Amino acid sequence: MSATPSAIQSVLVENRVFPPSESMVKAARISGMEGYNALCAEAENDFEGFWARLARENVVWTKPFTQTLDESNAPFYKWFDDGELNASANCLDKHMGTPNENKTAVIFEADDGTVTKTTYKELLAKVSQFANALAAKGIQKGDRVLIYMPMTLEGVIAMQACARIGATHSVVFGGFSSKAVQERIMDAGAVAVITANFQMRGGKQLPLKAIVDEGLNLGGCESVKTVFVYERTASPCNMVAGRDVTFTEALEGQSTECAPVSVGAEHPLFILFTSGSTGKPKGVQHATGGFLLWSKMTMDWTFDLKADDVFWCTADIGWVTGHAYVAYGPLAAGATQIIFEGVPTYPNAGRFWQMIERHKCTIFYTAPTAIRSLIKAAESDEKVHPDRSDLTSLRILGSVGEPINPEAWMWYYKNIGGERCPIVDTFWQTETGGHMITPLPGATPLVPGSCTLPLPGIMAAIVDEGGNDVPNGSGGLLVIKRPWPSMIRTIWNDPDRFKKSYFPDELGGTVYLAGDGAVRSEDRGYFRITGRIDDVLNVSGHRMGTMEIESALVAKSDLVAEAAVVGRPDDVTGEAICAFVVLKRPCPTGDEAKAIAKELRDWVAKEIGPIAKPKDIRFGENLPKTRSGKIMRRLLRSLAKGESITQDTSTLENPAILDQLGQTY
Repeated sequence: MSATPSAIQSVLVENRVFPPSESMVKAARISGMEGYNALCAEAENDFEGFWARLARENVVWTKPFTQTLDESNAPFYKWFDDGELNASANCLDKHMGTPNENKTAVIFEADDGTVTKTTYKELLAKVSQFANALAAKGIQKGDRVLIYMPMTLEGVIAMQACARIGATHSVVFGGFSSKAVQERIMDAGAVAVITANFQMRGGKQLPLKAIVDEGLNLGGCESVKTVFVYERTASPCNMVAGRDVTFTEALEGQSTECAPVSVGAEHPLFILFTSGSTGKPKGVQHATGGFLLWSKMTMDWTFDLKADDVFWCTADIGWVTGHAYVAYGPLAAGATQIIFEGVPTYPNAGRFWQMIERHKCTIFYTAPTAIRSLIKAAESDEKVHPDRSDLTSLRILGSVGEPINPEAWMWYYKNIGGERCPIVDTFWQTETGGHMITPLPGATPLVPGSCTLPLPGIMAAIVDEGGNDVPNGSGGLLVIKRPWPSMIRTIWNDPDRFKKSYFPDELGGTVYLAGDGAVRSEDRGYFRITGRIDDVLNVSGHRMGTMEIESALVAKSDLVAEAAVVGRPDDVTGEAICAFVVLKRPCPTGDEAKAIAKELRDWVAKEIGPIAKPKDIRFGENLPKTRSGKIMRRLLRSLAKGESITQDTSTLENPAILDQLGQTY
């Protein structure tokens, strides 16, 4: 290919289009673009009526709502405010007395390959029993409960049991550190913690209870009265008398019936903490009615759910994807779902494909990072290549967590979907509570690397910094112009930060700012996400604020004077963390630099969690700053990527540092 400007340009334009098959269009819940356009027109013409209809048709209310949307205190929007319901009853009780009662709700595959199946009826009994155990310890409506669990059925039971008694759960991903657990307990004012003695990942036993103990011992957690411990393995763990109780002890003598507690539609179902770009984690608060409605709707629409589907979302319950598409959505929709405890590479990198064959999975939903690492594995070892497994049960593939690059999309489409399964590339966030922009399998022509069009009722747009719409083909800020039911309600304990972060005055104070840049294609108006507009990194689909990692590095006060963190593109994880560090001692080189880099990585893993470990560490006598003392992050990004420095560096106090910072350890 000759390197003409037009040829280079065309790399950015994706010309491959894959329309849905005729049979898919015929059988789909939203059939063809006519079906999609009809729903969009309904939402356009009667916005409140559209959402009210969906909420009446898809949610079981104990007290029907009369008010759909309350905008009187924007941006603190309320949906279905005078209605009452229970989230757990909408996932379990409603199936009793229907054919779903004895249907398998969960196929659980443990790390070692053991498979356990649980019906809807059995799951209801387990959730009710655990809800009674919570109530017996004095936990009641409005209390907050922190959940720090492995990816087992018990984690979902814990979430559902909290919802059943009207307690608000806050799940913390099992890979986070004791410090992260302590901060979240303090911020949420949790009265109890639900954890396990250990978790099993890749054949290894990893501690959970010990990390909870460590977090509680850091102080400020006096609100916690009870710690429930699920004994995942036979290994003993420390138990504090009077505070800690095993699941076996807690469940003893508890009835398997527990009447669900009705709560108002706006009652907080959960708080999920995300890394903020400014260091302190943000507690994203979600409301019961809106979140439940949208989890159920998107199961039906995005995944085109059918009664006989076997659905598998590989996300952990510690992330929002595991809330919407493991703990609530599939159960509200009456699906059979797979829950997997382990990792995709154990005992070998063909585990996902072997499990799809074993359980006859029909809808598979995972992250681009997992796909990219499995491409690598499949190409280096044919024994784990997906073509060794029978994947013909699959009908729909999904992608979540970050934009998927077109080449990974094509590999996924060909090797996993056999060129017959549409890929729903879903754009959404912790804050949006469910899918926002995504193709529909029986309607949308697919373009690799594009999340295509907003779902009906979601008024997405791209604007410039003044809030004016930009023409197709030009990039700008992704915004949502009207509220939607599953949106974030506030940041727990910090309404000002909520307004500033998501509804900035510059855009009028009622428009949601997603924090991502995007562009719409000139031909179809399809959306493509171009990346974060602030300093939030997306590593393996996990969003982390650069500030948080910088703060952790600087907290190593015996060594580190200053640190700046940027992202660079990475083939496997999407973005890799690159840290530029100034030490309180002379700039190290060679083996000494390697040893200090290892010490700093281990420190960050301990402070935040292994996911935040910098891939690259570079040392310099100082950091490149402007005259006003601002760190030149743009320059650091170029260094991290290995680009030649073309920008003006005359303002640098010490140009020699560019060479120092060029060396990676």
